[in-house]
Parts: sequence; structure tokens; C-alpha cells
Amino acid sequence: MKLWFFYTQFLVRFLRFYRKAVTPFDIHSPFVADFVRTALLDQRFFYAFQDIEALRQSLLRNPYPIQITDHGAGSQADGRKWRPVSSIARYGAVSPKTGRQLFRMVHHCRPETILELGTSLGISALYLRAASAKAALITLEGCPETASLARVNFFKAGSPPIDVRVGMFSETLGQALKDLKTLDFLYLDGDHRAGASMQYVQACMEKRRDQSVFVLADIHWSAEMETTWETISNMPEVTLAIDLFWIGILFFDPSIKVKQHYQIVPWAAKPWRLGIFR
Repeated sequence: MKLWFFYTQFLVRFLRFYRKAVTPFDIHSPFVADFVRTALLDQRFFYAFQDIEALRQSLLRNPYPIQITDHGAGSQADGRKWRPVSSIARYGAVSPKTGRQLFRMVHHCRPETILELGTSLGISALYLRAASAKAALITLEGCPETASLARVNFFKAGSPPIDVRVGMFSETLGQALKDLKTLDFLYLDGDHRAGASMQYVQACMEKRRDQSVFVLADIHWSAEMETTWETISNMPEVTLAIDLFWIGILFFDPSIKVKQHYQIVPWAAKPWRLGIFR
């Protein structure tokens, strides 16, 4: 697929999302309003943010190429087999905004166990670990070279232990789930093939609790991923789905009696919703 066509389709998907999205001021559910306020809109600064972003900057300056083993859908921006570390950091690592959101969600939810599918260079795992130093954290990565770099980055960051496991998710996920007594927090950011994403979520559902939170990255990355997100968010076990465009968040809390699905943008994206311009 030509890059210009991919980005054109991506823009169409964003505009469709934007048209339907509400702002935090439109949310009337107390549970959702509290989560959005405390886990997504919290503006407090944590020193971990500065340290992790300093590491990212060093990776963005690293021209050293490594061999990529990609078991998923691949990168639309840079699909070369040998890629500079700087390119992986630019196109493959979690964004600073999403990293901070992951941190705040973990900080808010206090999970005892965390599972990440898609380590990349380890930036997202560092945000997850910084939010909870004591939680059992396993991160899975399909590319041996990338996983090795992630381990180096964890050491440089002085992070508490992070369990990195290398191999195809279909081979490593089962054992990881066995090693976790429950799955309190899932971050899925790897292998963006629709069928694969569904398979991984279904496998993880077996270890979820009522208070578990599942976060899926790049849910609008392709038409297939959009369809997958819609299917997953409509599963009977899901009581609440929050779509932030870049990520989707799933809840299973039975205290939410009526199934809810929100597409949310910051209030500044739709300032007229405040009533200022009426």
C-alpha cells in the first residue's frame, strides 16, 4: 500500500471518529467521569516522565541499525529489515502522551499484575513500571534484537525488574498467562493483524478480573483494526469501552449495569461543547 493512500485513509478514519466524539464535559456517568478526570486528564508531573523522555531522546539520536524480526503487520512508515534505532524510536515507540496516559491509568487502577504485548525499545514498559514498582510486569517482544535493546534501556533507566520474553506472541503468551495468577492490566501494542489481536484478547480474557483494565493500541490503525475494536468492545464481558482514537480502553466491572461506549476528545478539540460560542 502506498504511504500517501495509507495516510489518506487514516485521516478519513480520524474525521469519522472526531465527528462522533464527545468531550469530558459531555460525560454524565460518574464512573467514567472519575476515570477520565483522574486517569486521563491528570496534569501532575512525575519525575519519571522526564527520565523516560531523556532516554527516548538518546534513542532518537542513535543511528545504529538493527535487524528487525516482524511477526505482525509491519510498519507503514519504515518497513526495512535493517532499521536505525532512531527510526524505531520515532515510529515504533509509544508517544509521550500515550506513555503518560498508561502511567496514570496504572497509577489510578493499582494493578497487581501487568502484561504488555509489544515491548519495542521498552519506553512503554518503563512508563508502566514507573507507575507501579511492585506489580508483576511481563512484556513480550517478537524481535530478539529489539528486546535486547529494551533490556539495555531498562538497565540504563535503573528500572525495577521487568520480565522480557522473546518470541512470537502465539508461543509466549500462554506461558505468560500461566505465570500470572490474574491479569489486572493488559497493554496490547503489537501484531496489528485483526485476527491475531482478537486471538490475544480472547486468551487474556481467561485471566481477567472484574476490575481488570485492557488497553489496545492503534485501534484505528487500519480498517481491519477498527472492525476488530468494534467486535471486541461489543463482547458481552465488556461493560465499558473508551475510545481515545490512539488507544481503546476496556472495562469489565459488573457494577456498570448498562453497557457504555464512549469516543472522547479533549475539550479543546470541540470548544463549542462548553457553550462559550452559543
